[in-house]
Amino acid sequence: MPGGVETYLSEIAWREFSYHLLFHFPNLPEVPLRSEFAGFPWADNAEGLVAWQRGQTGYPIVDAGMRELWSTGWMHNRVRMIVASFLIKDLLLHWRQGAGWFWDTLVDADLANNSASWQWVAGCGADAAPYFRIFNPSLQGAKFDPDGTYVRRWVPELAKLPNGLLHSPWDARPIDLADAGVSLGRNYPAPIIDHAAARQRALEAFKSLKKD
Repeated sequence: MPGGVETYLSEIAWREFSYHLLFHFPNLPEVPLRSEFAGFPWADNAEGLVAWQRGQTGYPIVDAGMRELWSTGWMHNRVRMIVASFLIKDLLLHWRQGAGWFWDTLVDADLANNSASWQWVAGCGADAAPYFRIFNPSLQGAKFDPDGTYVRRWVPELAKLPNGLLHSPWDARPIDLADAGVSLGRNYPAPIIDHAAARQRALEAFKSLKKD
C-alpha cells in the first residue's frame, strides 16, 4: 500500500477515535482525560498568549505558522504540532487557550479533533505525547523548512537572512543582521522566552504530576 494512502487512513482513524472520545467524554473540550492534570501549574501569561496568537514570539517557524493561520485559516499538521508544543511547553499556557484560538481561526476546525489533539500535545489526553517530548522550534524549522521557503513567505522581515541563520536569528552576528535588514527587538522580536530554560521548567512541572 502506498505510503500516502497509509497516512491518509491513519488520519481517518485518528479522526474517528477523536469522535469516539468526544462521544464518551462530552466534556473533552474542557476537562483533561487524565485527572491529575486538573492541578497542573499552568502559567498566567497574557502577553505571551498575544505574542503567540499574532506570530510575534521571536521563533520564526512558530511565527510563520501563526501568521499563516491568521491569514488563511489553515496550517500544515506539522506546524500545528510545533506551535501547540510552543504554547503548552515553552510558555506553559493552558491547552484550552490554544484549542480556543484554533477553534476561532481554523477553517477546518472540528470540536473532536481539536480537543483531542490539544490534549494529546499537552500530555493529558488519550495515548498522549510523552511529557518529555518538547519540540525545539529552531531545530524543527531547520528540519522541515531547510530552504526557508515557508518562513520567508510568512515572516518577510527575515527574508534576507541566510538559511543557516533563518531559524535562529538570535545566533546571527550583528553584521549578518545588519546586512539582512533585521533589528531584533525592533522590526522582528527577540525570543520572548529562552527555549532551554522553558524546556527545563516544563519538565519540572510535568514531573511534579508523576505519582509515587
